Amino acid sequence: MTKRRLGYGLLIVLALVAPYAGLYPVLLMKILCFALFACAFNLLLGYTGLLSFGHAAFFGMAGYVAGHGIKVWGLPPEIGLLLAALAAAALGLVFGWLAIRRAGIYFAMITLALAQMMYFFFLQAPFTGGEDGLQDVPRGKLLGFINLADDLNLYYFVLAIFIFGFWAIYRTVHSPFGHVLKAIRENEARATSLGYDVDRYKLLAFVLSAGLSGLAGATKTLVFRFATLTDAHWHQSGEVVLMTLLGGMGTSLGPVVGAGIIVTLQNELADKVGSLVSVIIGACFVLCVLAFRRGVVGEAGALYRRITGERRS
Repeated sequence: MTKRRLGYGLLIVLALVAPYAGLYPVLLMKILCFALFACAFNLLLGYTGLLSFGHAAFFGMAGYVAGHGIKVWGLPPEIGLLLAALAAAALGLVFGWLAIRRAGIYFAMITLALAQMMYFFFLQAPFTGGEDGLQDVPRGKLLGFINLADDLNLYYFVLAIFIFGFWAIYRTVHSPFGHVLKAIRENEARATSLGYDVDRYKLLAFVLSAGLSGLAGATKTLVFRFATLTDAHWHQSGEVVLMTLLGGMGTSLGPVVGAGIIVTLQNELADKVGSLVSVIIGACFVLCVLAFRRGVVGEAGALYRRITGERRS
């Protein structure tokens, strides 16, 4: 545990000094937004065993809610993000209540269908801007005096949001509630026989995952100052699945690493190879499936345990 805390502390220090090491703050903020999105999704897939293809609905909806609240209603950025996260959690409650009645591929297809319904709603709704999206969202001032128009100020705000979200997920996973989620993932019938209300635990996990996904989507809107249909498209749902599997499903840092790899590849290769970036990312995923079945972090952890002879907790 001490080693793990030291490791997390070192990562936080590296994140604090990253903008001063020549790294572009906007790229770092994009990675943090998608890392939080992937961590929230991993709570559902990696620890509860529920594969959702509809998480883009929460990511995109929160972006629209935050953008509309900040731009049109004049809300402070922190209130806009909170409102967006609550709206995503409320939508997750509806989605989850409908989807948890089924399992496996049926659960995945229900979440996909519901998300596509929301996508077409966003396409037609007047407050979203349709295909043009919601543009020119002001960043505003945090707590009334910290100017978020400055990329460096905004970076540390986004970093604080990510740390909060990561901590919330970590505490959830390592709580008695999290142990029940793992039991459901491993053997749902046995968890039911032990007296746990499995559907209630699934629903709570779904709502928490949706709320944190919404927080990530709202933060992305604040960073880039716009929200578009791309954030709510099913491709976004597939992308977060890819990030989670590539980094390591069911690990704390796996989704963070996966998001970092995917976002960096997209950023570095988009101008060089154009649309072929999707082919390259797909090839990376195939390589991961064939050679790193547990993802980058999962395989690295397994290698470390083999070398040191340490058992997995």
